[in-house]
Order: sequence, then C-alpha cells, then structure tokens
Amino acid sequence: MSYLSNMNTLPTSIFNSTFVRPAEFYLGGFYNIPHVKYYYVFLCFVYIMTVLGNGFLLSVIYLVKTLHSPKYIIVFNLAFTDLCASTALIPKLLDTFLFNRRYIVYEACLAYMFFVLLFGGIQSWTLVTMAYDRLIAICFPLRYHSIITTKAVVVILLCCWMFMVGITATLAGFINRLSFCSSIEIKSFFCDHGPIYQLACNDKSYSYILATIALIVVMCIPLILIFSSYVCIAIALSRTISREERLRALETCTSHLILVAIFFLPFVGTNVAALTSYIHPNARIINSTLTFTVPSLLNPIIYSLKTEEVRNAIKKLCRRAKMRKINAK
Repeated sequence: MSYLSNMNTLPTSIFNSTFVRPAEFYLGGFYNIPHVKYYYVFLCFVYIMTVLGNGFLLSVIYLVKTLHSPKYIIVFNLAFTDLCASTALIPKLLDTFLFNRRYIVYEACLAYMFFVLLFGGIQSWTLVTMAYDRLIAICFPLRYHSIITTKAVVVILLCCWMFMVGITATLAGFINRLSFCSSIEIKSFFCDHGPIYQLACNDKSYSYILATIALIVVMCIPLILIFSSYVCIAIALSRTISREERLRALETCTSHLILVAIFFLPFVGTNVAALTSYIHPNARIINSTLTFTVPSLLNPIIYSLKTEEVRNAIKKLCRRAKMRKINAK
C-alpha cells in the first residue's frame, strides 16, 4: 500500500495565498521490519528504566546536601534533560508504531520536532558545561571555587536553554514557510527536521542552511570545545610530577568521557557510515532510535557506578532509611 498522497486529494489541507500545508503528516519509519514489535517492547523497557534511573539520580542529588554543589547542578540538569528527552520521544514513538497511528496532525508534528531536538541540543551543551567544569578543576584548582560558583553554573545552563530554544524555534518556524504539494510521508521514526523540509515543493534553501547551522551548533562546536578542553587538561597533567595526582585527576574525568562517547560516537558513526557506504533505511532508523534513547538510559547508571560522591550519597540515603525503620520499630 502506498502512503504517498497528493495535496489535491486532501480536502483538509490548509491553503493560503503563499503556502500549502497538509492537515497531517504520515510517519513512515519501521516499515516492513519482521518481528518489529519485540523492538518496541525493548524501547518500552528502555523508557521505564530511563525514568527510574534519572528519577533516582535526581532524587539523590536533591535529598543529599553534600551534592548541592555547582558540579551537581550540571549533573542534575543532564538527568532532567535525559528524562525530558526520553519522554518527548519514546511514548509518542510507541503510540505511533505499536498501535499503527502513523498520521500526525501538522501542528503536533512541529511540536514533536521542537521538543525532541530541543532536549537533544541541551544534552549536548550540558556535556560541554561538564567539560568546562573539569577543565577549571584540573587546570586552575586553586581558583575552582571562585570560578565555578552556583550563580555562574546557573547562568551558563540558562544561556544553553535559551540559546537552544531560539535555535529549535527558528527551525520549526521556517518549516511554516514551506509548501507541501505532493508527498506527506516523513521517512523517519519521528517528525525530524531534515525529512520534513525535504518534502517541500517551494524554495527550501533557508531550511537547508538552518539545518546545517543547527548541526554545527549541536554536534560540531560541542565536540570541538570538549576535545579542546581535554587537550588543555592533558597538557596540564603532563606538567604534574606525581603519577598518583595524574591518575586521581583522570578518575574525575572518566564518567564525563564515557558520557561524551555514548552521546556523540553513535551519531558520528552512523553519519560517516551513511556517507561512505549504503545503509538500509530500516537499519539506519533502528540505529538512530538507539542513538536518541540509549544515552539517556546509561547516563544515570554511569554516574551512580563511576562517581564516588554519588555512591557515598546513595549509601548515606540507605543508612538514613535503615535508621528510620529501626526508630519506627
């Protein structure tokens, strides 16, 4: 069955003097994949564990006063963004494909795109903020507490949020300046910006330019800044005489480096593979869904297992809970 539609056959399409907009889009991802329902069950499990893991990490940071520091404000922001990113994507994805509700209202599609891309961008820039925190801690240890203050971190994170809201709103706004004259099938698993603007039949050069700028802002610049931070850290550590000090400093960076690898490498790998060889559309969609969803699942697990301060905070909460039980008896 073909799901490509002509606008002339859509009586509910919106026409005005300049633009032609469909009443609905059709999400064409996960088409003709055998046993795909098992994958949807896996995504459901990923979402449940993401909510539990990030909710637990948020609770630990909130309840334990020793974690009320600038560094853990950044971690709190990452956990909150991970929770929001998964909530923006996975429930709607399951509703769309598991229950075969592939048509999505035009305005809802733009809102879907806005929130998924917004939280993805904030995740990226939160990792940059973490790199900045590690840079100051290792390269300027004596000035760390005067530079990385609560106020400074809150201002940086607010700027990240406002900047990404502006970028994402601009992307969505320029979609409104496109006409969709023939196909309404979005060849993706959500209302992704690229597959939407490529359906347009009028000039889409501005959307292409904005997509390129967004890619640079969300992926390229953060990677360059993080890489530069660790180059500076490596130089600073090379001047340290004590091997134990180097190892201790590197241990504080381990969790962050793992988060960076989990977030950026799948995206970079998928796009490099797509440019250098043929990838089946379904394989690319499955890989992309994992790229969007798995980092949010693993981030709280990594921070809970790899960060000594968080492990100690969890132990403290457990001891506190035991004492309450004993007192209750």
